[in-house]
Amino acid sequence: MQQLTVFMDIESSRTYIDELYSSDPDKVMEALVTLKNSVIGSNRQKSSVIQQGIVPRLLQLMTDDCLDPTIRLEATITIGSLAKGTAENVASLVEHGTTIILVELLKVVPTGLRLTEACLCALRSIFQHPPAPISALPADMRFLTRLTQIAREGSSTSRACVVRILSIWCGGPIEQEALCVAGACEAIAALLAMRGFTSPPLARALPALDLLAAMCFENANVSQAVINTRHGEKTIPELLTALVSRDKPLSVARGAARCLTFIHRAGALASDDNRVVFGALPCLARLCTKEMPEDIRATAAETLAYLAEVDTALQRLAAISNHLMSSLTEIVVCPSPAAKQGAFKCFASLGANDEDIRKRIIETHGVMVHVVNGMNNPEPAVRLAAVRCLHSLSRSVQQLRTTFQDHAVWRPLMQLLNDSPGTELLTVGSSTLCNLLLEFSPAKEPMLDQGAVEMLCNLTKRPEAALRLNGIWALMNMAFQAEQKVKQRILCTLGTEQMFRLLGDGDTRVIMKTLGLLRNLLSTRNHIDAIMAEYSSQVMQAVIVVLEGSYPAEVKEQALCILGNIGDGEKAKDLIMANEDVLRKLVDYLAHPESKLQEAALFVAGNLVWRGEAGSAARQARLADLGVLRALKLLRARHDAHHLHDKVKTALAQFSDFT
Repeated sequence: MQQLTVFMDIESSRTYIDELYSSDPDKVMEALVTLKNSVIGSNRQKSSVIQQGIVPRLLQLMTDDCLDPTIRLEATITIGSLAKGTAENVASLVEHGTTIILVELLKVVPTGLRLTEACLCALRSIFQHPPAPISALPADMRFLTRLTQIAREGSSTSRACVVRILSIWCGGPIEQEALCVAGACEAIAALLAMRGFTSPPLARALPALDLLAAMCFENANVSQAVINTRHGEKTIPELLTALVSRDKPLSVARGAARCLTFIHRAGALASDDNRVVFGALPCLARLCTKEMPEDIRATAAETLAYLAEVDTALQRLAAISNHLMSSLTEIVVCPSPAAKQGAFKCFASLGANDEDIRKRIIETHGVMVHVVNGMNNPEPAVRLAAVRCLHSLSRSVQQLRTTFQDHAVWRPLMQLLNDSPGTELLTVGSSTLCNLLLEFSPAKEPMLDQGAVEMLCNLTKRPEAALRLNGIWALMNMAFQAEQKVKQRILCTLGTEQMFRLLGDGDTRVIMKTLGLLRNLLSTRNHIDAIMAEYSSQVMQAVIVVLEGSYPAEVKEQALCILGNIGDGEKAKDLIMANEDVLRKLVDYLAHPESKLQEAALFVAGNLVWRGEAGSAARQARLADLGVLRALKLLRARHDAHHLHDKVKTALAQFSDFT
């Protein structure tokens, strides 16, 4: 039945459609008006018109400057109406080159004409359908300056259209800088300015706030230019501060607080600036309360999370602002995924650094149940936010031992990480695993049973440095004071070839954690001997590679500490004594200008010469012949090594027969 109706509409419109192609301007005009009226408010009619192939004719009428201006205007208005249809309608318009034609028209049509406004309206409608055809609008300074001029001086509709288009177009540093140079800051200031005691109208303020936020996001240069831009006597931050007050529309207050947040995070406003402390933060906390609409609460929570993400003082202030904790607990049970996501992100930010805040979040507000539910949510964004929250809370040693075990949070986390998640979730989730695998965490054993070792070893093979780091870091934590069977499992699963690859990693942090893993594996005397009995050549080769390579001092320090641990083994120390190259390096490092390397070498020497252990006299004689005793005496005499004096004295005391 529906197909029959569409067919009848097409047939009945055949006459006026034919007249669109007439050489008689009056007939063309009449046909355009009929067509325009037929598509207004009807997506079905819009689709029908597009399917008939009329768009190219409309674009031709728009661009023919020999035609009556009214014909061009009506054709443009009709295109604008079609652009308000379905996503498929807009995609079809873009395929016909509509966006490019509108941009080219805007470059040449005088700004005061109604045709300009119609072009802007059509372009805005197209841009508001994702994905917006960003590439059709070039970063051309002359054109951008023309647009910002319209934003300052055009009609109310034109101004709103320009800032909405530019807010969508502004997607990175190139666009941000170009808009700043083109005068967008001044245009925004004019749009946000109050007239007497009257706030700017919503249609003007909201797109201006969106554009300002897009320009300032993570851009220090633009944000600095923004805080220095004035309209009359007021700077943009002062205009924004006026807009976050309680008497302003909620969407305006939210947008203004968001802009202040982005300006602060870009480094242009300090965290103790009144416009942040008494403007953005309390406004966002107020917008999180249960009296507010759910969409406002959701975005306010997410913005507040970003505001306080890296600043401990703002986290502490937010945690006591307007019963925020209770508000977030209420938001997290809202039905919308956006609300849950915003609440989890905000909890994560608040608990990032302060143990007391983490304790309040977990104990007072019982958020762990919601976190576990969030990790099982069907929405990927909610799952990611829940894991971020868990990661933040997992920094609490006390909670790892109690609440985390009570709720078995490792179970849904392991499930998520084993379900082939995206890179971002895998990165945050594996960071959380690093904390859950600390030796005092009761979750360690059950996670081993769930295949944690295998999963983490696979992470070390990923191309992303952050994942390799998290994988090896978690293995290092797992190996700390672990049973010998766990250590053997790690070594067997990771494999020595992969360990050597990690020691050659381009990220120094990965190398450090790999050496940290080796150091933890080679602890406890019987473990050291057992592991070295099986992997001695590989371990010694790994240490030599680092000591001989061009690694930073902190990396070489870790390698020396591994040697020191090996030197604590009952039988393993013989492997060091049998390697003259390593022993000569030990002498060199005792005389190294880096204090930390001297101390690490001293640790090795002390373990090798310790009296009372089998073969100590022979080791002392051998080391004395190679110059270790002399190096220790020289170290004792150095004025810049006084902090090592007691350790040097202890080591020398072992050589009593040689002094």
